[in-house]
Amino acid sequence: MGVDNAMIEVDGPEVPIMDGSAAAFVAAIDQAGVVTQAGMRRFIQVLKPVQVTMGDSFGELRPYAAGFRAEVEIDFANPLIGRQSYHARSQPRKLPPRDQPRPDLRMHERCRAALERRFALGASFENSVVFDETRLLNTEGLRYTDECARHKVLDVIGDLALSGLPLLGAYRSVRGGHKLNHAVLTALMADRSAWRVVEAETARRSRNHAEAEVEWWAA
Repeated sequence: MGVDNAMIEVDGPEVPIMDGSAAAFVAAIDQAGVVTQAGMRRFIQVLKPVQVTMGDSFGELRPYAAGFRAEVEIDFANPLIGRQSYHARSQPRKLPPRDQPRPDLRMHERCRAALERRFALGASFENSVVFDETRLLNTEGLRYTDECARHKVLDVIGDLALSGLPLLGAYRSVRGGHKLNHAVLTALMADRSAWRVVEAETARRSRNHAEAEVEWWAA
């Protein structure tokens, strides 16, 4: 959504799952509106590629001149998911509530194990995509044919936000997840020659979050 100055208050042990997507938060920010402030925006600019391999999973952050880009590829044995890819750039768009991807839960791999460990107790067909070995169990079907890959991109956006500043770079993952995303970000932060903090003066930024025209200075 392009918001980089906000106070977030959570009343409870975790952020509510809502319908499993970011749609409710996007709608609330849209309804409240955003303002352009006079201060300089700060970013973490990726200066050279940083890669992490974990088994058959691979993640990489690399320089990218046009803002932020996420490229995700997944590959599951379940034929209903299979191999999917999706990419997104940091050009926020206003999305209707049902157009956001939900997390996928493969019944035979995750649901039973999570419930046994007292995790995901709020998981339901209303906030998750649920598969067994042969079929999709959600009666309303998928929101997108590549919904599982789209949700991985949503995970990437959230995980990389732990850097503390918006990233200027491209992130690519193959068969990744939260653990890999965190490992790649940790590797970037550990190599001080791989990134720098830059400031940008926004020349134009509309209320509908259109992509800004910016000029960069090294901090």
